[in-house]
Amino acid sequence: MMTRRFFATCTICAAATGFAATQVSAQGAPQLSRKMLSQTEGPAPGYVTIIAEVDIPAGAIVAPHTHPGIETGYVIEGEIELPIQGKPTVVLKPGDAFQVPAGAVHGGGKAGTGRVKVVSTFVVEKAKPLASPA
Repeated sequence: MMTRRFFATCTICAAATGFAATQVSAQGAPQLSRKMLSQTEGPAPGYVTIIAEVDIPAGAIVAPHTHPGIETGYVIEGEIELPIQGKPTVVLKPGDAFQVPAGAVHGGGKAGTGRVKVVSTFVVEKAKPLASPA
């Protein structure tokens, strides 16, 4: 049986820049679904606050990356590993919240056997790329 592996970007990449999960070993696989919920200037000049909801396909791998600001998230559905630079990898389940410091490399964890739905709030520097590969 062929297994499916996907590489998905983080929620900010998907929601704000249109990145999608990329198929690696199977054709016709579902892609990352993203929905921008809110975007506003601030909390200070030069920053923007974004709230995004992202559905990550079962078994997706979240590529390691950084943000020019803080990511605070909440898992609504599913289970996913979250490695953050300098911290042990955690497995997040529905109801779990997480925070990623500005500039910290995170991602590289695998989604569980079902889809994952996360809502994240990002407070990032407006003049910088929203996410950068690590």
